Amino acid sequence: MELKKSPDGGWGWVIVAVSFFTQFLCYGSPLAVGVLYIEWLDAFGEGKGKTAWIGSLASGVGLLASLGCGLLYTATVTITCQYFDSRRGLALGLISTGSSVGLFIYAALQRLLIEFYGLDGCLLIVGALALNILACGSLMRPLQSSDFPLPEKTALENVPDRYSIYKEKEKDPEENINMLEKSYSGEETCKNILANGDCKSESLLHKNPATVAHTKETETYKKKVAERTYFCKQLAKRKWQLYKNYCGETVALFKNKVFSALFIAIFLFDIGGFPPSLLMEDVARSSNVKEEEFIMPLISIIGIMTAVGKLILGILADFKWINTLYLYVATLIIMSLALCAIPFAKSYVTLALLSGILGFLTGNWSIFPYVTTKTVGIEKLAHAYGILMFFAGLGNSLGPPIVGWFYDWTQTYDIAFYFSGLCVLLGGFILLLAALPSWDTCKKQLPKPAPTTFLYKVASNSSNV
Repeated sequence: MELKKSPDGGWGWVIVAVSFFTQFLCYGSPLAVGVLYIEWLDAFGEGKGKTAWIGSLASGVGLLASLGCGLLYTATVTITCQYFDSRRGLALGLISTGSSVGLFIYAALQRLLIEFYGLDGCLLIVGALALNILACGSLMRPLQSSDFPLPEKTALENVPDRYSIYKEKEKDPEENINMLEKSYSGEETCKNILANGDCKSESLLHKNPATVAHTKETETYKKKVAERTYFCKQLAKRKWQLYKNYCGETVALFKNKVFSALFIAIFLFDIGGFPPSLLMEDVARSSNVKEEEFIMPLISIIGIMTAVGKLILGILADFKWINTLYLYVATLIIMSLALCAIPFAKSYVTLALLSGILGFLTGNWSIFPYVTTKTVGIEKLAHAYGILMFFAGLGNSLGPPIVGWFYDWTQTYDIAFYFSGLCVLLGGFILLLAALPSWDTCKKQLPKPAPTTFLYKVASNSSNV
């Protein structure tokens, strides 16, 4: 199934606008959860590792809120990729800045709401703001297929024969009726034998008008039962065939070495790269940085620079001479170095500088859908991206608790951030090794040149003197 050609504009800009606000409202608060993390530590009095589960689950997997965020993120990315081709990097950069702008605004907003309304009141207001996503979703119109109209509602006569997964001949409703008649007549015969001891009494029933009417009702009932049975069989086989196709497509995706490396890289990236946005405020407090030195919250710096990084990296992805996969790998390797440098930062200035670098490099989220599209194609983007986002959410859930447990164990964040940097570095190198031999899966194959014919002249054995 082929989609209509991407318009690269028009209604696509409306899609960009509503996707921006969707990510703003959906991810602003979960990404700014570092502000709430300090409040949860004081409110519950538990260890950092245990408390970090709250924020990680809010941004990862396991809760209704995170499930909704995952569905919204995949929807906004997929529909934007459908509407844009030549400007896809710019469009993805614009929509992905919504979460970063939301991080910057919600970091300050949640502090203010906690001050005036407390932690519970803050969460209620944030939840009410998220209801505006409904208005954004109403404006999203996915591109239709160029070959097929919109699917109709499933009906008995609309169940195609191609969904049958069995080789034997299918029984039609008439054959089902005959089978029911045989079964019904057999049951009636047995009843008469038991009641009268004589099978001949069955023929007398047909002379009774009441019995004839009852027989007609029975025939109508049997016909309806046969039709429903046939319909349910065909529908079940259709769903089973769709399930088999989905499993087959998933296996085919993982046979692509670049896609398999992407899945490992995004999982390790979220284990190591997400904790700073949740824990950076507590890192500053653990480093004895005074609140008077805070010119701006570190989480807000991460938010601003993430927005800048998403926009710049998205624009760079549109340049033909830039290999987007290598650009993504470069951001992973540099980020791993920045994470390993956090234990050496003991002042607000150095922590702010590292927060800005980490925020800018986290902007690689804007080119990740671009890389995925080039790897698997636009037709398989929704399927592939859904799989990748599941593992990304799993990494988000595991990263902060692991870092928190390292702190509870060592009473310092040093080993925790060395571990985070190692995870991101490992993911980057795995992806680099998968892409080094060729970029065939991320670029269209060039037509092979026609074979060149070489004519060889056989030298004569005799030579002129």
